[in-house]
Amino acid sequence: MTPHLEYLLRIGDSTLILGQRLAEWCGHAPVLEEDIALANVALDLIGQSRLVLTHAAGVEGAGRDEDQLAFLRTEGQFRNVTLVELPNGDFGRTVLRSFLFCAFLRELWTALATSSDTGLAAIAAKSVKESRYHVQHAGEWVIRLGDGTDESHARMQRALDDLWPYTAELFAATPVDDAVRTAGIGVDWASLRTGWEATVLPALDEATLGVPAASAFVSRGKLGVHSEHMGHLLTEMQYLQRTYPGATW
Repeated sequence: MTPHLEYLLRIGDSTLILGQRLAEWCGHAPVLEEDIALANVALDLIGQSRLVLTHAAGVEGAGRDEDQLAFLRTEGQFRNVTLVELPNGDFGRTVLRSFLFCAFLRELWTALATSSDTGLAAIAAKSVKESRYHVQHAGEWVIRLGDGTDESHARMQRALDDLWPYTAELFAATPVDDAVRTAGIGVDWASLRTGWEATVLPALDEATLGVPAASAFVSRGKLGVHSEHMGHLLTEMQYLQRTYPGATW
């Protein structure tokens, strides 16, 4: 797999899997407005994934399309970061995870708008507008719940303690980053940490949440090494295509 293709899959897979997780809230959110909002964010992320995976299929040149990349790859072939495949938990944990990842995604799309890969640049220019809303929506809930009741604050702190270590993977250097940066295709994800922190840390402070101490743990989803939750997620997401191969509506 070329660095160009792997870089695209990392983005397309991460948005796809988070979209799948958020879609699990459809019909289950605490209020109707948030049921609709989470479904809309999920659709935005899956739409971004469709664009990126279609582009990735063209770069690959093996005759596959977006559906085959999404539904006919095995767990070890996915390159999404581990953060997005973790179970939703309660509503607070869900919006916190969305905030942490979408704040990163907004920085990434902004940087990729000047990519030498014109197809990727066009996708980024469109997607960054959606990401701005995603960050705003999730961030407002993080602050509201973190600085809310004793119960909501305790839940948000537990969620942050659990999710924060997985954010290290977002900025872990890989040879793929070096290759695409040199080619002008993409940015080194590690270079986005400063911008991400400028969004995330003030919001967590306003939410009266304490940032956990740094640890040596770095998850490896973008290298194809996933958590025990990924296989269960793919079983549900890929069921229809694998049960009725090539089915059309």
